Amino acid sequence: MVDIAIVDYGMGNLRSVEQAMRHAAPGREVVVTDDAAVIGNAQRVVFPGQGAMPDCMRELDGRGLRGAVLEAANARPFLGICIGLQMLFEKSAEGDVAGLGVLKGEVLRFDGNMRDEQGNRLKVPHMGWNQVRHVGPLFNPLPLASEEANAASAVGGSRKANPHPLWEGIAQDARFYYVHSYYVAPEDRNLVQATSDYPGPFVCAVARDNLFAVQFHPEKSQAAGLRLLQNFVHWNP
Repeated sequence: MVDIAIVDYGMGNLRSVEQAMRHAAPGREVVVTDDAAVIGNAQRVVFPGQGAMPDCMRELDGRGLRGAVLEAANARPFLGICIGLQMLFEKSAEGDVAGLGVLKGEVLRFDGNMRDEQGNRLKVPHMGWNQVRHVGPLFNPLPLASEEANAASAVGGSRKANPHPLWEGIAQDARFYYVHSYYVAPEDRNLVQATSDYPGPFVCAVARDNLFAVQFHPEKSQAAGLRLLQNFVHWNP
């Protein structure tokens, strides 16, 4: 049984994830693998990825890894990164493709006509460093009835909760590195663990039980990203 399995389904820069995880977990066995049996027996699973959602889903299924990933996402400490976050949801606007359906909600594309406060058009993909706010303000991707919207407005922007254990030692508004054109829109706002702004708030981290997943790249986010990976290594949900 390996300590940490990094799922290799042929998409993404796995070497940088592996190097960062080895640095975060000295003395632990870290493997990059496309072997469903190894993933199924690992104590912790990291599910990274880069590229287009349809390609990622096709490669995951083509390598026979869907079952192993689903089992890990429901049973053991599990960290999704970038596309590894998006694939956990029910469907994506990218190619109108179905995801794994572990979490309810969809994946949406940033509006190509977004502008900042000065009126400058924002580029898509969203690329570079951005601040991350733990646990809110909440972003609700679904239409709300007026009464519910008023209630959400009253409490959502100042949500009070204990930060998730993976935020331990990471300052509020710490900067993480992003490269993405799509973002997740969970049905359940209680999944939301952090947001970033581009230009308004979008969900950049979700969690449920043994699962934590982020839109940014902790392996490329220097000290803050390394601390998040270290927290994952020691997390016992």
